[in-house]
Amino acid sequence: MTYTKKQEPKFERSIPPGDNIERSVCAACGFVDYQNPKIVVGSVAIWDDKILLCRRAIDPRKGYWTLPAGYLELGETAEDGALREAAEEACAKLEIDRLMAVYSVPRISQVQLMFRARLVSPTIAAGPESAEVGLFDWDDIPWPELAFPTVGWALRHFRESRGRGDFPPFSNPVDGL
Repeated sequence: MTYTKKQEPKFERSIPPGDNIERSVCAACGFVDYQNPKIVVGSVAIWDDKILLCRRAIDPRKGYWTLPAGYLELGETAEDGALREAAEEACAKLEIDRLMAVYSVPRISQVQLMFRARLVSPTIAAGPESAEVGLFDWDDIPWPELAFPTVGWALRHFRESRGRGDFPPFSNPVDGL
């Protein structure tokens, strides 16, 4: 049996056969290195009408407030990802109510799935990616200190959907990204 040295891939930008978008294609074997948007999952979670927020301990937007959310992992359902993110960022255990919104953020290649949820208990604590966590009444939300536009969208969509189970998922506001 003879062994040959494995050829290193040499990627070039070209339009693969049957496609219409320029992509990274290996000139040696034709492998197409597809690059697709990242999926972010998160939740607007409440305890006694107070909303769970996390102050970011990491960049981007370190020091600003956000909802518990992050990238979906391979082999994970969107719901399981939202539950994991709440546990990681706020040591919180949630019950998912339903999908609340799907936001598209093309400038950073993200699709965000946001759920309505309830905290199983008010016991929360800052996880490794959070400097602090808190439960906020609507009027006490630190609006100028929100980390991302989608956090504000999700909070407003949550308020709009309160007490309703008959709504289609929200999407980007007309004046959004």
